[in-house]
Amino acid sequence: MGRIVSITNQKGGVGKTTTAINLGACLAAEGRRVLLVDLDAQANASSGLGVPKNSPEKNAYHVLMGTLPAGEALLALPYPNFHLLPAHRDLTGAELELVEMEGREYFLKKALAPLHPRYDFILLDCPPSLGLVTLNALAAADGVIITLQSEYFALEGLGELVQTIERVREGLNAFLEIDGVLLTMVDERTNLSQQVTAEIRRHFAREVFDTAIPRSVRLGEAPSFGRPILYYDPRSRGAIAYKWVADEYLARRKP
Repeated sequence: MGRIVSITNQKGGVGKTTTAINLGACLAAEGRRVLLVDLDAQANASSGLGVPKNSPEKNAYHVLMGTLPAGEALLALPYPNFHLLPAHRDLTGAELELVEMEGREYFLKKALAPLHPRYDFILLDCPPSLGLVTLNALAAADGVIITLQSEYFALEGLGELVQTIERVREGLNAFLEIDGVLLTMVDERTNLSQQVTAEIRRHFAREVFDTAIPRSVRLGEAPSFGRPILYYDPRSRGAIAYKWVADEYLARRKP
């Protein structure tokens, strides 16, 4: 049985989608069967993998709302072992539609259940909010990877996210674990970055990945070409860092 991993932070611009794309590609390159589920109405994970925004008629909105089996919306990517469930702007409306529905927090869990045995990892790229779509992701997930930009404002709201995870454990998903905290956009030349990094490592201790993702022009360029960094510039600092994160994550998952 595979592991469902929610890549989550209610703040935008902290590397969630970059991590979803590139960690997924690196895990797939290691021979793991990986599905990336794009749950953000902005569809950046989809476009970053070469799928035009809002183009697939079968997408995560229909799967989440229960009108389409998840297996019918999957796209095979031009990379070994890597599939995508694309997003659509209609996901914005899902937040409102789910409010009136019974068992609204478990729609995604039910939808993904048939896919669970087919993949080693199902990565959920969450929207930058703590709304019902993100709650669905947390209720469906076995683990959470929190991405944090190594800047002062990234620390704001972190307590709220941790409290949300605790509430999900208490009310929706008692088995939810924090699989790791990943520092992104790190510039080790600045005192601020060093201070924020030290504070996060002090706060989360063993949960923080040893590898941090550096600021990288190549990482920023890769989505415009619809490719993970591993297939855009495999020798770049960003590609090497995500390879190390994938290796570290796999080592953590060993019994």
